[in-house]
Amino acid sequence: MIESEMEINEDLVRDLLREQHPDLAELPIREVVGGWGNQMWRLGDDLAVRMQRMDKSPDLQLKERRWLPQLASRLPLPIPTPVRSGTPSERFPKIWTVMTWVEGTPLDQGSITRGDHAADILAAFLAALHVEAPAEAPDAVDVGAHPKQCTGGFEHFLRSVDLGGFTEDDIRAVWDDAVAASEWQGPRVWVHGDLHPANVVIADGTLAGIVDFGAVVAGDPAWDLAAAWLLLPAGGASRFFGSYAQADEATVRRARGLAAMKSLFLMLMGQNGDRGLSGGKPHWGPAGRSALDRVLKGL
Repeated sequence: MIESEMEINEDLVRDLLREQHPDLAELPIREVVGGWGNQMWRLGDDLAVRMQRMDKSPDLQLKERRWLPQLASRLPLPIPTPVRSGTPSERFPKIWTVMTWVEGTPLDQGSITRGDHAADILAAFLAALHVEAPAEAPDAVDVGAHPKQCTGGFEHFLRSVDLGGFTEDDIRAVWDDAVAASEWQGPRVWVHGDLHPANVVIADGTLAGIVDFGAVVAGDPAWDLAAAWLLLPAGGASRFFGSYAQADEATVRRARGLAAMKSLFLMLMGQNGDRGLSGGKPHWGPAGRSALDRVLKGL
């Protein structure tokens, strides 16, 4: 069994806690369905254990450990923050982190019914996040970069996805417009980088928290502004940009192209489990198609 396929079960999680954080070891433990690079286990009512799984490098969790405590205090929605660190051991040769639990239902398992409220709170969250990052903040490479640097990924998704009723020309026109847009002219700002329906939680029909900051970088805010189409129901993008009020025309164009690319990614994951995950994420397919429809219609 290769390392990335190690079985992570309740007994393993409890044993690791007993070894490294015994004061937490007797709290109730239950698996949280979902996750890709990391597997989550609920620990009591207020905590979660984030276990490195498919991620080959510890860098993503290490970024969360370093930067999330600094970001959390000024954001208007809850985000997970690390409270304990787990180190590699003979039982489990990867890192793991005990983090605060963000209450709510993942959006890929529910729906937003209070669209205006969700648009406004998402705009407030991103306006608070998108401030100038310190010099030592992680640089954008793929995530956080201009769309023209991501053309290979876009082409891969476009070739691999069953487009159904969508046309390649319509999708490519949105992407080409994003590539032609000017680069971000502002300072390097904090960017979540991976806002899609599985990485936000909802309660009472609206956004209640943002999770999974493993992709956090300092770069182009357009990567996060794509969430206006990915997360919000029809009409939400217009409301969002009216509330956010910090994006120029070129940034909106880049964001719309990135939303198209991310929609294709969700469709591909729903189709066949890209990157080798058997079975993929079937419920991501409809979410991706709905988002792409909103992107192409400009909703």
